[in-house]
Amino acid sequence: MIVRFLLIACLTLANSAIVRGQVSGKADGVVRFATFNCSLYRDASGKLVGDLRKPNQPALKKVAEIIQRVNPDVLLLNEFDYDPSGEAARLLRENYLEQSQGGQAPVRYPHAFAAESNTGVDSGFDLNRDGKTGTPDDAFGFGRHPGQYGMLVLSKYPIDEVQLRTFQKFLWKDMPGALLPNDPKTSQPWYDEATTAGFRLSSKSHWDVPLKIGERTVHFLVCHPTPPVFDGAEDRNGARNHDEIRFWADYVSGADFIYDDSGKRGGLKPDDLFVIAGDLNADPQDGDSRDRPTVRLLEHPRIQDPQPKSVGGVEQAEKQAQMNAKHQGDPALDTGDFGDRNVGNLRIDYVLPCRELSVESSGVFWPAADQAEFKLVDCSDHRLVWVDLKWGK
Repeated sequence: MIVRFLLIACLTLANSAIVRGQVSGKADGVVRFATFNCSLYRDASGKLVGDLRKPNQPALKKVAEIIQRVNPDVLLLNEFDYDPSGEAARLLRENYLEQSQGGQAPVRYPHAFAAESNTGVDSGFDLNRDGKTGTPDDAFGFGRHPGQYGMLVLSKYPIDEVQLRTFQKFLWKDMPGALLPNDPKTSQPWYDEATTAGFRLSSKSHWDVPLKIGERTVHFLVCHPTPPVFDGAEDRNGARNHDEIRFWADYVSGADFIYDDSGKRGGLKPDDLFVIAGDLNADPQDGDSRDRPTVRLLEHPRIQDPQPKSVGGVEQAEKQAQMNAKHQGDPALDTGDFGDRNVGNLRIDYVLPCRELSVESSGVFWPAADQAEFKLVDCSDHRLVWVDLKWGK
């Protein structure tokens, strides 16, 4: 207890600006990258657009205030329903981000990117083998309508749409050594040949979004792998989560087996700058992920881990001591609060720059319970994660 109290005290001193909502201040020559699973999904198509048209939705105001307080220059939003018209992204910016929330300065993102997600797109197969097709479980990614739980990138810097790449339709079977699941009762493949031939790796999508920042280009590599749960002994979601995360490790290594949705092959070049971001749904030490796939990223020779921390993560792990007391990971690194009875709090949201970029600072927006900003975090079970990178010409 004494050790945990001292840790909280040290983090409070080190991160007092974060805790007190002053995180938005950035040094000159710094670019702030962030990821936030904002839980802006709805069970019906078009419902999010309808909600965004109303400027006083409490949860939306909290999401916007968190973003305004942190003020990222480049931001990935996970679980933001895809809207092919672009109306959802426009309304989020105009009605919420560009309007002061809680006395904070508005934030403007002139550049945005969103694309189709595999969620809710019917595969035509019985993926969970329950004898039915056409259910949310039988979509290429779990979803009740196409684009549910989608992604949105917002940026203060121009997006190079000519070089932009998406990997929505990359087939799982085309990854060498893919962990395609087996039926534990028969040791035969869980998916039949027809299903395997058409099964996509990404449960949402993988995007390479090149950003022009000064005279340099950085590849913003974003995704949102399926949770490694909600399946059976075959662990089909655990296997998929592993390989969705592995995809970026292979991509930054220049793997030639990868192809994008336009047919272009290969990964990054050795001198390409990049930042990986997203809700990866896997903790490096705790939780139910298979073979700890984020370790493959955290220990990759091209990737560095800034280890963003918060005071709130430590405090809540102490308060929710049932499952969290059994965890091995540092609670200061936690980014999600999932209740203490079965899961506990985990580190599952990441911003991971390449080693060629210099980290200035980092953090997780998770204030202590006695801070006024704490009232904002119940808009999602995830916390916004940010990393500041020094940026030359």
